[in-house]
Amino acid sequence: MSEEENEISALPEAAPTVRRERKPAARAHTAGFFTRTAQFLRDVRSEMRRVSWPTTNEVRNTTIITLIAVIFFALYLFGVDRIWAFLIEHLRSLLGG
Repeated sequence: MSEEENEISALPEAAPTVRRERKPAARAHTAGFFTRTAQFLRDVRSEMRRVSWPTTNEVRNTTIITLIAVIFFALYLFGVDRIWAFLIEHLRSLLGG
């Protein structure tokens, strides 16, 4: 055997993974609608506190970049459309259409 084969055969084999079914909490089924709704809202509030919110300056800058990109592509597509319309119209007139 070569050295590479020895190194490969010396590696331990991965143990098979065992899937365990996760059982739902018992209180989730017994809790009422309003209790679950209140817990959901508390969880939402907790997660919203962890969010990394952009600064006003970041929002303004990305909004300006987005508007510039939209205007640029709108003008570009308008120009391409006008050129194709011009070419097709002249082609139709040349062919007697």
